[in-house]
Amino acid sequence: MYVADARTASESSGPGPHPGRTLGPLPAADTRAVARPAARTVLRAVPHTVLVLGTVSLITDVSSEMVTAVLPLYLVAELGLSPLGFGLLDGVYNGVSALVRLVGGHLADRGRRHKTTAALGYGLSALCKPALLAVHSVPLIGAVLAVDRMGKGLRTAPRDAMISLAAPPEAQGRSFGVHRAMDTTGALLGPLTAFFVLRTAAGGFDAVFVVSFCIATMGVLVLLLFAPGRVPAPAPPSGAAVTPAPATGRPAAAAATVSVRAALALLGRPHLRRLTGCAFVLGLATVSDSFVYLLLQRRLDLSERWFPLLPLGTAGAFLLLAVPLGHAADRFGRWRVFLAGHLGLLVAYGLLLAPTHATGEPVGPVTVAGLVVAGLPVAVLVLHGAFYAATDGVLMAAAAGSVPAELRASGLALVQTGQAGARFGCSLSFGAVWTAWGSHTALIVATVTLATCVAASAFIRPIAVPIAAPNAAGETI
Repeated sequence: MYVADARTASESSGPGPHPGRTLGPLPAADTRAVARPAARTVLRAVPHTVLVLGTVSLITDVSSEMVTAVLPLYLVAELGLSPLGFGLLDGVYNGVSALVRLVGGHLADRGRRHKTTAALGYGLSALCKPALLAVHSVPLIGAVLAVDRMGKGLRTAPRDAMISLAAPPEAQGRSFGVHRAMDTTGALLGPLTAFFVLRTAAGGFDAVFVVSFCIATMGVLVLLLFAPGRVPAPAPPSGAAVTPAPATGRPAAAAATVSVRAALALLGRPHLRRLTGCAFVLGLATVSDSFVYLLLQRRLDLSERWFPLLPLGTAGAFLLLAVPLGHAADRFGRWRVFLAGHLGLLVAYGLLLAPTHATGEPVGPVTVAGLVVAGLPVAVLVLHGAFYAATDGVLMAAAAGSVPAELRASGLALVQTGQAGARFGCSLSFGAVWTAWGSHTALIVATVTLATCVAASAFIRPIAVPIAAPNAAGETI
């Protein structure tokens, strides 16, 4: 429906024959009056597919963030895990996802089974929630987390491919921003739900895992019942000619061969290769969210019962800024917004290194110094959320324009894999440095590394081309 509406508006604006369906002649004055508002309406609308996938992500993130909010405390305080051990588990948590994203992208592109592959990933992650009830040793917990991340790896690229295929090229950033805002609403509700479950339920952590499983099951059902089985190719930009399908009778997307070799060959495109390289380099200095929250908890000497609320600051900023920054990326350049997000993260690391945060003492009475100590964590969490709002969906929007529709999931998976693999290495190294020399030294190393990586990425920046008018290779940024 979205594609048909876009073509209707385009084909009715101006004289002369147009390929495809026509609406009949209209007087010149009426044509302008009808076509322009229709075009503006189409460009501003959010595709139905994006809203459905956003709802699925919202529900699923309530479930997953319930576990994520209590997991660091459960492993470190309940099981006595060292920072190095937690860094290893956290690396597995993200690294396994990186390894299977290419598989998920390839399975989705073969036969355009985006929904089926995504549903498999969501279902696998849902089944892991009750499994946490039965395991209490670190190796078994690591195995369950690895399977959970396999589910995330399978679903991420197909889901993002469905979003990019449903949205017009000039509104990719906005569409991903809307999806990420809905996703982050779940991330905001998840820690709150975990907080209330921990305070009211007798089972403690076990109760959190049970409630998380029930919510995750709802997300899978919404995907199966309401998401379209196949997503049509996106509408062309306003004023662009509509290219008819080949004479073979098959869609243009089906004419190309989907294979692992074809997916890897996408890195031959300069824009996608440089974008993947930058995502990898910057991921090497992106400290895990869990480590950021542990640092804040220890610096402020927060009670364990308040720990699940720390992610709310990040999620709240992400929610408020996802759509505005997505729109800004469409208007001013996706690469600029992406790099600016990492500069914000660099400032957040600097605030964590401030002397008032290095004492580890509880927040004192209401004084000027006390207000500064209380205000810095808020600033850190807001910058942390702004970082995700400027990078998460924006990176996918920047990459989508360089990948043909028939390889969309595979191409996005390449970028995601590079980024997730680098963050896996960062979790391991940060945990090792923390264990050997302390958290302050580990954060100094991460800050210096991030500053270096931002400078390197600014130097090797991807080739910028106009957003609303892709070049011959289909590249946009």
